[in-house]
Amino acid sequence: MEVFITREIPSVGIDRIKGRYDIEVNQEPRNLTKQELIENVKGKDGLLCLLTDTIDEDVLEAGKDLKVVSNYAVGFDNIDVEEATKRDIAVTNTPGVLTEATAEITFTLMLAVTRNVVKGDRFVREDRFEGWDPMLLLGHELHGKTLGVVGMGNIGKKVAEISQGFDMDVIYYDQERKEDMEDKVDAKKVDIDTLMKKSDFVTLHVPLLDATEKMIGKRELELMKEDAYIVNAARGEVVDEDALVEVLEKEKIAGAGIDVYANEPHGANPDYYDLENVVLAPHLGSATHRAREGMAKMAATNLIDVLEGREPEHIVNPEVLDD
Repeated sequence: MEVFITREIPSVGIDRIKGRYDIEVNQEPRNLTKQELIENVKGKDGLLCLLTDTIDEDVLEAGKDLKVVSNYAVGFDNIDVEEATKRDIAVTNTPGVLTEATAEITFTLMLAVTRNVVKGDRFVREDRFEGWDPMLLLGHELHGKTLGVVGMGNIGKKVAEISQGFDMDVIYYDQERKEDMEDKVDAKKVDIDTLMKKSDFVTLHVPLLDATEKMIGKRELELMKEDAYIVNAARGEVVDEDALVEVLEKEKIAGAGIDVYANEPHGANPDYYDLENVVLAPHLGSATHRAREGMAKMAATNLIDVLEGREPEHIVNPEVLDD
C-alpha cells in the first residue's frame, strides 16, 4: 500500500508507518497547493494530513483509492467529512493528547495580555528600562476573577481546572450540562449573553461548525465589561474578527489573546498588528514536544488501523466501517 504525508511530522509517527507501506513525505517547509495535493493523492491508499490542508471533494476525487484520511489535529473542519463518507473513506483525528498543551497556551495568553509581558519585553529590549517604577505597565490579576468558558469539552474542562490555582469563579456555556465540572470546580452553566456580561476572562474552546462560526460577534463582544479580556485558542472563524478589531480599537474591552485566525493557513488578520491591547501567537496551542509527538503517534496508528482492517480508536465517521 502507498501512503502520502503532506508535511514533515515528528519522526515517531513516520517511523510507525515506515516498513509497513511505501510512504512519501512532502519535504517542502510549506503547505501544499490544492493542485499539489491532488497530484500526490493519486493512487494512494492512505493520506496523513494537517489541519492546514483542505481536503475537499476535488482532492477526494483525485484520491480514488484512499481508504483513510488521518488528520494530524483534533478538529477536522479542513476535511469534507460528508464527501469522504460517501466514498467510504475513513476520517480520523487526534483528540485528547493536546488537551493540556492547549489549556496551558490559553493561560499563557491570558497572563501575557493582562500582565503586559510582550510590551514589557519590548520595553526592555529597546533599552528603556531604568529601574522599578510604581506606575510602569500596570496590568490586572487573574486571582479571584470570573472565568467564562465557552465550550466545556476536554480543553475547556482543563482550563477550568487550572483556573482553580488562581481561585477563579467559573461559569460556562455549552449545549450540555457538565455535572462533573459543576461538582469539581463549582462551575455554573449560563447562557451566552450572561457569560459575556459577567466574565472577566472569556476563553473559547468550541469546534468550528456551522453553528459556531462567528458565534462571538459584535453583539456578544459589546456585552463584555470594559476591563474584560477574551482569549481564542479554538478556531479563528469562531470570532467575527472585524468586530473584535473594532472593540479593541475603541477599547470597549481591555484586550485579547489570539492563537488562531480566520485566514489560516495564510497568516493572521493584519488589522491586529498595530493594536497594543492584543497578544498574537502563531497557532501554538499544541506546540509542545509531548503533544506533537503524541499526535504523530496517534495519527499514524489511526492510519495503520484502517489500512489493516481494524477500527481506529479515534474515527470521525465510524459508519464507513459498518460493512
